[in-house]
Amino acid sequence: MDVLLPTLANRVANTTLGLASALGCVQYGVEAGTGWQRAAAMVALLGCGTLAVRGYRAGVRCEAERLVVRGYVWTRVIPRAAVTGVTDFPAVRWTSPRGRSRWTPVAVFSTLSGETAGVRARKRSNTARLRRWAARR
Repeated sequence: MDVLLPTLANRVANTTLGLASALGCVQYGVEAGTGWQRAAAMVALLGCGTLAVRGYRAGVRCEAERLVVRGYVWTRVIPRAAVTGVTDFPAVRWTSPRGRSRWTPVAVFSTLSGETAGVRARKRSNTARLRRWAARR
């Protein structure tokens, strides 16, 4: 089993969307007037916490017979036999059991302008390892 993750700095940065939103929820909850408003803030806070944890854990796990892509919102499990390729985005191209072409993005490995060379190299290395896994059938 091969686990492909962004650098630790990226993983921590991936949590900021959830954490920043959580701070807004806390501020709203403190200033809320009614119990319903406070309850809504608590529900939103739980969602923000989930987003922060998923951002930290985002990545890809290449197993013998399946690929597990863990994103910010969902986790997709793709049978190895269904994988048809890996794009430059990067995204995994695969075919559903009904024969439909699918596309699952791996957003945590997409390169951005302004990244450090080390972060970019890690993302490219992870994408290359994912391609090698997909090519071995």
